[in-house]
Amino acid sequence: MWLLGKRKQKEAELNTSTRATRELTPELIKKIKTVHIRSSRLVNTMMAGQYKSVFKGSGIEFESVREYSPGDDVKSIDWKVSARMGKPFIKLYQEEREVIVMLLIDMSASGNFGTTDRLKIETAAEIASILAFNAIKNNDKVGAIFFTDQVEKYIPPKKGSAHIWRVIKEIFTYEPVHRGTDIVSAVHYLGSVCSKRTVTFVISDFLTSNYIKPLRIASKKHEMICIVLQDKGEFVLPQSGIIMIEDMESGQMMAIDASDKRIRQVFELHQQEQFKKTLSLLTQNDIDCLQIATHDSVPDALTKYFRIREKRMRK
Repeated sequence: MWLLGKRKQKEAELNTSTRATRELTPELIKKIKTVHIRSSRLVNTMMAGQYKSVFKGSGIEFESVREYSPGDDVKSIDWKVSARMGKPFIKLYQEEREVIVMLLIDMSASGNFGTTDRLKIETAAEIASILAFNAIKNNDKVGAIFFTDQVEKYIPPKKGSAHIWRVIKEIFTYEPVHRGTDIVSAVHYLGSVCSKRTVTFVISDFLTSNYIKPLRIASKKHEMICIVLQDKGEFVLPQSGIIMIEDMESGQMMAIDASDKRIRQVFELHQQEQFKKTLSLLTQNDIDCLQIATHDSVPDALTKYFRIREKRMRK
C-alpha cells in the first residue's frame, strides 16, 4: 500500500511519538488504561448479551445415561448400555458453552499510519479490547497472535480481566521485528496451537495476497471473522506539487506529481478498487468480514455486526 511520505505536522508527530513510546511511559499507560476502562464499560452496557447470543459453544459433550422414558428421542438411545442392562437407556449431553476467542492482530508497519486521531494499530487495540472483554464477561478464554510477515508473538488463551490488560498492553508496547504482512503464516500457526474450534478475529488492513485459500480451509474448523482496517487518508492525494509516497511495509519511496488531477484520480481509483476487491474476495468465499476505519466508532461498528449476525442466525 502506497501512503503519503509527507503528512501534516500533527500526523507526523503522532506517528513518531507512537514509535518512540514503546516503553511504558506515563502517557502510554494513560492511553492503555483509557482503552481498558472504556472497553469494559461498553461491554457492561450497550453490548451486554449480544456477544453471547451470536457466539455459541463448540458443541455438546457426553454427560451420563438414564433409563428411557416414553417420549424420549430414540436417536439418543445408548444401544451398548441398553443391551448390557437389558432395558433401554438414553445418552444425556450438556452444551460446551466455553468459547476460545483468538485475536490475530496485524502488527506490520502499515499499522502506524493514521490521518485522524488514531492510528490503525490503535484502532486494532480498541477492537481487540472490546472483543476480549465480551469474551471474558461470558467466561470464555482469549488468546492472541501478533504477526507481521511471520508470527512474532503468541499469547495463549486465558480468562480474567488481568489477562485482558496484558493483551492491550502488549499491542501498544510490542516492537515488531519485521515490517511486512503475511496472514497465511498467522492462520497456519493458529492451526498448530489450537486443536479445538475457536472464534477467530483477523484484525488487519489486508495489504497482502494469497490468504483466501488458507482462510477458507481454516473456516471449516474455526469461526473466522475478518476485520478490515482502513484510514481515509489511504484513498486521497493532496492537491500539491511533487510529493513522496511510501510503501510503509517495504520502505520503498516514489515521487509523484500530486498537482496533476489525472494522477490523483488514477491513484484514488486504484486505492478504492483494491479495498473493494479485498472485501469482495472475503464475502465471495463465505468469510464474515466488516470494515472499520480509524475515524469510525468501534463500539458502533461491532454492535452493528453483532446485530446483523444475530438476525442471520435466526433465519
